[in-house]
Amino acid sequence: MWRHLPVQRPQPNAREFVDILMGRVPQRRTPLVEYIVDDVVMRPIVTDLIGREWVVPQGDRESLRAFLDMTIEFWYRMGYDCVRLEIGLPFLERRLVAADTASSKQRAWADEHEGAISSWEDFERYPWPRIEDVDFFPLEYINAHLPDGMGLLSSHGAGIFEHLSWIMSLEGLCLALYDSPDLVQAVSDRIGMLITQFYEHLLQLDHLVAVFPGDDMGFRSGTLVAPDALRKYCLPWHQRWAQMAHERGLPYFLHSCGNLQAIMEDLITSVRIDGKHSFEDAIMPAEEFQRLYGDRIAVLGGVDLNILSAGTPEQVRQRTRQLVETCGARGRYAVGSGNSIPSYVLLENYLSMVDEALDCMATSGS
Repeated sequence: MWRHLPVQRPQPNAREFVDILMGRVPQRRTPLVEYIVDDVVMRPIVTDLIGREWVVPQGDRESLRAFLDMTIEFWYRMGYDCVRLEIGLPFLERRLVAADTASSKQRAWADEHEGAISSWEDFERYPWPRIEDVDFFPLEYINAHLPDGMGLLSSHGAGIFEHLSWIMSLEGLCLALYDSPDLVQAVSDRIGMLITQFYEHLLQLDHLVAVFPGDDMGFRSGTLVAPDALRKYCLPWHQRWAQMAHERGLPYFLHSCGNLQAIMEDLITSVRIDGKHSFEDAIMPAEEFQRLYGDRIAVLGGVDLNILSAGTPEQVRQRTRQLVETCGARGRYAVGSGNSIPSYVLLENYLSMVDEALDCMATSGS
């Protein structure tokens, strides 16, 4: 059923992957990229397709190493040039939890109405994490055990706006922007400084090839808060982290959902992102985004999540090839999902996307 999966003789080339996206070399192939693959989708691939035992970390180093070896093998045998894994600081944030209808797991989401900080008293009592609370072992282990040619894509687990809107709640943040802007500034600055410390550690990894954070700042028709609020409280931190990456000679790719047209020029000219990920056809297809901005930044992904979750395998293949033949032909493009691979994406559809992308590479002579 699968022409190229699992890849029998992978030949990852993370250096070329970055050079393609940065426009340094002609796009002789369209590489694969992905932000997250949920373990509900990953598990049958690991066990049935790749033929490895599924490992769940048990809190000890031995099982964690086995899990990380399995994770590396997944990205390697699926034809990616890089392993993507992120960890982050343990911020205290209110969560609502319910059963995941696509699996036996639970799904959690942010409480939009009540946050952990809504006053200066809350700010003073809040248990701010320390960089010492982060165990960098998973990233250090992957960095030291990558197959030849592979690189690491990583970042802090969530971005400045996400943590700001989770700690204060989105509703609380919106009120505080008018009632207590000094409190918003203080929370933003504390989060930003802590994440900066995280990046000081992350950027020491010698096989890190790009910083690839996620920070969802928009929804279908616009940004979640006023663009000026993002410019004041959030984008300066992204600018700082992008500069840190650039000083190490690494690109800064941003995953951010929603309609970001109001701040796109800021992201390109001030923050200086090197690539954008997360596209929804109802907002702006990847082809249109590339037409507007593709001469300045890379375009990552673009296979709409609605197609991946509700389409047929053939529809997924058609859309994947269409993106390769349009965006890939223009250059500075990597193909993958428009958002991520959550638990409700059909296994056959994810495999169809990857298999078709690999077929495009094979038929192009790469």
